Amino acid sequence: MSRSRRTCHAVPGSNERFIAKAVSLEADEIFLDLEDAVAPNEKDSARERVTEALLSTDFGDKIVVVRVNGTDTPHYYKDLIAVVERAGDRLDAVMVPKVRTPGDVEMTDKLLTQIELANGLEVGRIGIEAQIEDATGLLVCEAIAAASPRMETLVFGPGDYSAAIGIPVTTIGAAPDGYPGDHLNYVYSKLVVAARAAGIQAIDGPYARVGDDEGLRERARLARALGLDGKWTIHPGQVAIVNEVFSPEREQWERAEAMLAAYREAHASGAGAAVFEGEMIDEANRKMAEQIAQAGRAAGYAA
Repeated sequence: MSRSRRTCHAVPGSNERFIAKAVSLEADEIFLDLEDAVAPNEKDSARERVTEALLSTDFGDKIVVVRVNGTDTPHYYKDLIAVVERAGDRLDAVMVPKVRTPGDVEMTDKLLTQIELANGLEVGRIGIEAQIEDATGLLVCEAIAAASPRMETLVFGPGDYSAAIGIPVTTIGAAPDGYPGDHLNYVYSKLVVAARAAGIQAIDGPYARVGDDEGLRERARLARALGLDGKWTIHPGQVAIVNEVFSPEREQWERAEAMLAAYREAHASGAGAAVFEGEMIDEANRKMAEQIAQAGRAAGYAA
């Protein structure tokens, strides 16, 4: 869970201009999409374009991911083999959509291992991100999260999930009318618990109403409040907002660092707890403060 994924920016694999622009964005992760963002008759050309982009582009310190097609399509194995054989050393992870069983992850792990062995790549370095997009996947998300040492994230797919469950909404990532609370509270909580039990991250999907900054901020804040680590962005204008929501405020980060320092001082003197700004703090406080401190460091804060 050490790599920050506050913003995971989606880039259509068939659009060279979008791929080139993505490099300049302040997103923590960029994923080149071979699935929903690519028309069926463009799959082969998009696969080639993504591979060439991986080979020719300097993505800096961003996490670089390719979303392949689902394991129930004829494109899945072609995507993995073509991209990883030629550009596996430029790839940090593959994202598998519509994961419904641990077997989807296990199959991906085994195929990646075979490709790595055949091409002299470091075995196990390429991670897996698994998208949970329907009821079947959600029911077994704990097993999916733990299905492979390569697993790095569970990713929620709000569009396909809403369609599969029957939620009456047509904007991906938006909330329907008629419910007094947050309709995805259970989903978010289940995914976060499954991810944390497996030692990986949980990422929210996109908010498709581009230009609705307040709507995006509201959905991102809900996800952050329930413990998710980041959110997809689908337009450059969304990146700054999502980065802001999933980063602690500087004052909050400074307080967490000061709390950690007070706890270390007390611990060094043999005390099991310390007093910080009138509050008794112990090991549980240390763990909470460490989470905020790590998030702040990932956001670029420095003492």
